[in-house]
Amino acid sequence: MHTNYTYAFITLIILLVICILANISLGSVSIPISAIFESFVGTLDHESWSYIIKDYRLPKALTAVLVGSGLGISGLLMQTLFRNPLAGPFVLGISSGASLGVALVILGAGVFGGAFATIFVSKWSIIIAASLGSFLVLSSVLVVSSKVRDTMAILIIGLMFGSITAAVVSVLSYFSSAEQLQQYIFWGFGSLGNLSWQELGIFFIVYSLGMLLTIFSIKGLNSLLLGENYAKSLGLNIKQTRLIIIIATSLLAGTITAFAGPIAFIGLAIPHITRQIFTTSNHKILIPAVFLFGAIIMLICDSIAQLPTSDYTLPINAITSLMGAPVVIWLLVRKRKMLF
Repeated sequence: MHTNYTYAFITLIILLVICILANISLGSVSIPISAIFESFVGTLDHESWSYIIKDYRLPKALTAVLVGSGLGISGLLMQTLFRNPLAGPFVLGISSGASLGVALVILGAGVFGGAFATIFVSKWSIIIAASLGSFLVLSSVLVVSSKVRDTMAILIIGLMFGSITAAVVSVLSYFSSAEQLQQYIFWGFGSLGNLSWQELGIFFIVYSLGMLLTIFSIKGLNSLLLGENYAKSLGLNIKQTRLIIIIATSLLAGTITAFAGPIAFIGLAIPHITRQIFTTSNHKILIPAVFLFGAIIMLICDSIAQLPTSDYTLPINAITSLMGAPVVIWLLVRKRKMLF
């Protein structure tokens, strides 16, 4: 690794640790950094602080790291696969499928009756419904795309499936009550603070599988940058590589959407920010850099969203978009071109 990149990675790792500590410290109740270290070694006497740190803020900070890094890497995979700067982790209908699954659970009561909501609407049912929805839509996209050879056709097919699921959600919304619509809208805002340690463990296992497939795809990703024909001449199996990249993206983005909701901006913008700063297209450098940038930006957004010293918490989706979009516009205007 180039010396400049080594220093950059060391800086980013230090910044990530600072952001994690700041995220745990800030909130409706401010907790000193020293108390956080005391809670880690088991010497903190303040029971309420210990509970807040270990059972709420630490899981939330770790969730932010997984969500930010996972969405950033998913976006990088899709932008490289489709060679499209506007591609994000949800272009294959993953988010739309998850939204449809959740809509069937929450808004289904408007169609199937009140008993449906009483029996089926729970935290785990929403997570399972989102996972199944994203899996079924992605499976449909893969089945249809297996009939085509053009990678761009897969992108269009994913967008069309997204339109179909959005139409179904609109019909369900029409027959639903205001209370059910509100519950569905709140899920759409995204949330990092609702996971227990057990749920975070399941999240991490699936996330790790997606990351392993991503690491396995590095050589293929670098080859695809030169075009599919050139990649074939290097002996790359295009169909197999494409499938591995799509599965990795679905594991990362699908699981994140199931556990944290559909979070905007991060997957689209983080790869661009990383490329502008690191000025490289080598995925051996880009993947760890996107991981760190995604985690840091998500932690910063979450720290802002929880409005320190206030009892209110803003929707994480609003903060990621409001904070991120101007940064990307500024970077692109300053550089005047996108690196690819």
